[in-house]
Order: sequence, then structure tokens, then C-alpha cells
Amino acid sequence: MYRTAAKRLFSAATHSYHGNLHRLRLRPPHSQIFIPYRCFSTSEDQPFPIPQSPVHPETPLIPDSAPSSSPSPSPDEDPRTRGDKYQDEKSRVLHASLTHVIKLGWTEAALIAGAKDVGLSPSIVGSLPRKEAALVEFFMDDCLQKLIDRIDSDESLKTLTPSECISKLIRIRLEMQAPYISTWPQALSIQAQPVNVPTSFKQRAMLVDEIWHAAGDTASDIDWYAKRTVLAGIYSTTEIYMLTDTSPDFRDTWAFLDARVKDAFDLKKTIQEAQHLAEAVSAGLGNTFQGFVGKVLRR
Repeated sequence: MYRTAAKRLFSAATHSYHGNLHRLRLRPPHSQIFIPYRCFSTSEDQPFPIPQSPVHPETPLIPDSAPSSSPSPSPDEDPRTRGDKYQDEKSRVLHASLTHVIKLGWTEAALIAGAKDVGLSPSIVGSLPRKEAALVEFFMDDCLQKLIDRIDSDESLKTLTPSECISKLIRIRLEMQAPYISTWPQALSIQAQPVNVPTSFKQRAMLVDEIWHAAGDTASDIDWYAKRTVLAGIYSTTEIYMLTDTSPDFRDTWAFLDARVKDAFDLKKTIQEAQHLAEAVSAGLGNTFQGFVGKVLRR
């Protein structure tokens, strides 16, 4: 998912989520925080090994009475090819399962229904160590890629002010969750489970960093972290507000979002004005006053 966040926080490279190309532009990190990971998909699942049971040379082979839905792997087949095939099948199952989430929730039942939709055995669901979490994480990754595509293709974003751009992109991203709003509390509870928190944090860090990058942010100091912390708070509070919003087309949610973004930028403006005042006064009173105000503002 990234142009900035993961490269600064997690140091990664461009990867494919099997079927959806995730084009992530990486820049050298400004901090010394390196958390390597294996692929753009924030899920840490590994390809499920395909066992090959040895056949005794004296035991005759008995053909199955019923045809198998998928042919047995050839002994000469490259293990990497089998791994790629499995990842492709897993991606297809996860994508098809999203259509069942509204009715079945973020559950194993939705995954089994998705496997049947794409003509695969439901047994593939058993290869997912964190079944429900894998589905939520796939959805989060897919939404971020769609947002990146929108940023790259929408030239009108370049004409907006930073606050307008941020509001619009958060709204676009949250609108992707609107069809699943009735089951989203379940998704949030899955993300909050201790084993899933690192991935959830990584996904949200990538999201807010991508939004700031699209808004033209070029900060490389401590301000970089402050901006992303504030934006993550705005996104999360708006996401929670959206769960209880009964207004048509979530109008109250978007008004709440615009107000929170405006508040954040007004606070930044107030701090900047105080800093300018300190600089002006220090010209007459010396650097002591400026240093004092600077210390207050950093608290």
C-alpha cells in the first residue's frame, strides 16, 4: 500500500497480491525504524504446503471413484509454481467471500461460500491460520489499492487545499466500507484481537501516510509523526461515528469529518501564529523569550 508509510516505517518493496497488482512507491526512511515484512499483503500467512504421500512400489494405484475438483500436483512441478497457484486460489476465495460478508459476516462460513463460488474445495479454508482476520486484512489491502488508483487517476485532487484533499480521501475510503456497515463492528473486533493488532496497525499507518502524501506533505522531521498520529485519530473517530449514523447517505458522518479536519488545521494555524509572534517579540527581547515559547509549544 505505499508510497511513504511502509517505506519509512516498515521498509518494503513492490509486491503482488495475486491478481491485484499493488504498486507501491518506496522512499528511503528518515528514521531508523525497520520492520521487514515479506509482501505487500499485510497478512503473514505462508503458502500452505501440498503434501505428497509416498506410494509403496508394490501397492497398485487405485483411481478415485469420483473426479477430483483439482488435479494432483505433478512430482516434477516446481514447488514455487504450486505456491503461486495456491496464493492465486486463496486470493480468489477471499475476493469471492466478500460478497457473502453482508449476510454471513466476517466468518468462516463466508469463506466457505466464497470457495464454492470459485469452484474450489472448502478445504482450502482450513489452510488459512487466521481465517476471519485474513478476510478482513484482504479487504483492507484491496481498499487501499483502490484508493491509490483513485489518487493516481483523479487530477482534481491536485487543485484542492490539503484539508479538502484529506477530507475527500478519507470519505472515499470510508465509503468503501458502507456496504459492510452492518458487519463492520465485527471486523473491528477481529482487528483488535492481540494477534491481529500488528497487522491492523500496519494497514492503518499505510493508509494515513498515503493520504498525507496525496495532500502534498513533504515533512521529514518529528512533524511527520505528529501529522500521521492526528490523521489516524481523525480517521478512527469518523469510522466509529459512521457506525451509529442513521442520516441519509451518511451526511452527518461527512459533516463530522469535515469539522474534525478543520479543527486539526486550525490548531496547526494557531501554533504557527504563536511561533511567529515569539519570533517577532524575540527581536526586541532577545532569544530567551523565543526559547521559552518554543519550549511551551513543544510540550
